[in-house]
Amino acid sequence: MSERAKGFTISKETAWCPGCGNFGIVGALGEALDGLGLAPNKVLFVSGIGQAGKTPHYIRGNVLNTLHGRSLPTATGAKLANSQLTVIAMGGDGDGYAEGANHFLHAIRKNVNITYIVHDNRVFGLTKGQASPVSDGGMVTGTTPSGNMNEAFNPLAMAITLNGGFVARSYSASKEHLIQTIQAGINHPGFSFIDVLQPCVTFNKLNTYQWYRARVYDLADEKDYDPTNKTAAWERSFEWGEQIPIGVFYKVERKTLDDNISVTKNESLVDQSCDNLAIQQVIDQFYV
Repeated sequence: MSERAKGFTISKETAWCPGCGNFGIVGALGEALDGLGLAPNKVLFVSGIGQAGKTPHYIRGNVLNTLHGRSLPTATGAKLANSQLTVIAMGGDGDGYAEGANHFLHAIRKNVNITYIVHDNRVFGLTKGQASPVSDGGMVTGTTPSGNMNEAFNPLAMAITLNGGFVARSYSASKEHLIQTIQAGINHPGFSFIDVLQPCVTFNKLNTYQWYRARVYDLADEKDYDPTNKTAAWERSFEWGEQIPIGVFYKVERKTLDDNISVTKNESLVDQSCDNLAIQQVIDQFYV
């Protein structure tokens, strides 16, 4: 059986807890990629550290695990080196919005042509449930026994403010919505950011499946919602509590990073000839 015929989805024992929202994400991701007709050897998954960072181990494709919070610069380098790859970076909200927050900001600014999927369970799941940057104020965790004293970070608002090319949110228990959102993000030219609400059944007793089921609604159900309206998108990104919107908040066409770099504009680095003499001359300048 060929690699393509096998598809992306594989059956493998995981390190996730029974009922973890990550199962919904990896399942939807596999179906989304199969639906796009992509081949596993043409897809690169880049992840950081954490339960979400283990996702590439449970799906077929090329895998590159990086340091905590460092998936985006690594994914950027991979895409610049080989623009023919579909590059998908992923991690958790702790990985991406704490250690990786600076890389998140600049990947949006540069409009790197990759898709970034964040498994947002609103805690640090791998290291036993500490408060993460998006934990709600007052949330009780192992490190905030008196309640989280900080306001929750709003990644959607920041991405929209920085004119992110594709800014979306989905929910791990809404399979078809998540599949469609991932496919739309991959098809968008430029940086696509998808924050996926993902219940943590072990450490987050607030944002449960039942809690989300009573609150989540789809922006696409509103006929007058326009994802090209930046002001409206920014305002909706702050809606949280009794109602929680999912869907494509904002999208805009912008030049991508590789469009703006002359050496990669017309041809990937992997397809270009290498001048070994010039490289050796540079090395010799620093050799002592």
